[in-house]
Amino acid sequence: MVLPGEAGGWALGSLGAAANAVTVLRRSAWVLLLTGPALGAWALLAQPDVVVGTTVPERGAAAVVDSSAGPSGFAELFVSAYLEAGEGTEGSLTAFLPGAESVVLSADPGSQVVEQAAAVRVRAVSDGYWAVTVAARVRPVEAASTESAATQERSGTGAAVLRYFRVPVRSGLSGALAAVSLPAEVGAPALGKAPALVYGRGGEPSEADAGVRTLGGFFGSYLAGDGELDRYMSPGSTLTSVGPAPYTSVSLVRIAEYGTNAPGAAFPEGAEIADGTRRRLLVDVAGVDRAGVERPLTYAIALKARDGRWEVEAVEAAPLVVSGGSGVAKEGDS
Repeated sequence: MVLPGEAGGWALGSLGAAANAVTVLRRSAWVLLLTGPALGAWALLAQPDVVVGTTVPERGAAAVVDSSAGPSGFAELFVSAYLEAGEGTEGSLTAFLPGAESVVLSADPGSQVVEQAAAVRVRAVSDGYWAVTVAARVRPVEAASTESAATQERSGTGAAVLRYFRVPVRSGLSGALAAVSLPAEVGAPALGKAPALVYGRGGEPSEADAGVRTLGGFFGSYLAGDGELDRYMSPGSTLTSVGPAPYTSVSLVRIAEYGTNAPGAAFPEGAEIADGTRRRLLVDVAGVDRAGVERPLTYAIALKARDGRWEVEAVEAAPLVVSGGSGVAKEGDS
């Protein structure tokens, strides 16, 4: 005998269970019917924004430029090659300017020499694109049959002239640099206004200043190789003397101190100095080289007291300047 629940090979179970299943399915259908619009609205809101009809310029990967061959150095080399090139040597510019084979130069190659070239201003035009201003000291080369070197010097015809050129430099995706066009000769950039320093009024070094002896010994060792530098430095310093020593002797000329118009007045020789006390000085020195030529130099020095004496804590990277006219000292890296 075949039971109704086994008809067609499906095991339906009891009639009560079947009724319960039908009830669950009916309720699920009502839930889906009622929540369907809300779910549909949520799905639309959850989709990512799509902008239609707007063309976005493709942005390539960030260019990587080797700092040792950056836009400044590249522009310096290009300007030098450009000024010394001439008729028949235009191809020498292709290393800097793609398509330079079509450039026509009428000057004789080497008719002028670039004695010195240096980038004096770099302005970013956009990502990976710069306008570099290069100063070039250019000297014309006169034919040997026209004037002697002495005559040229007296007349000034062979004197070097300082000229300025602006070069547009672009970096490719691989970081390779290229000039966008030939250099443009421009006027000299305006000189910036010198910032105000925050040191007090300077004066001649005083023997009554307990730090003068330290400074004298330090500069004698640092610039003239006179004695060990470590004896004048704070522990842990990695500073080394300039070598080979460029000067045979060094003397202190002028000292200005941050926070006072009377350098050393608060630290006379023999006075007790609290360990850790610091002083910030601007020191003018004069070095005499082996030819007997005296050269002025200026250093920003930080002194620190330890065990009752002054030691050089740091030769600072730059003097303290007034920041934004606020009178607040701004220091460079040591």
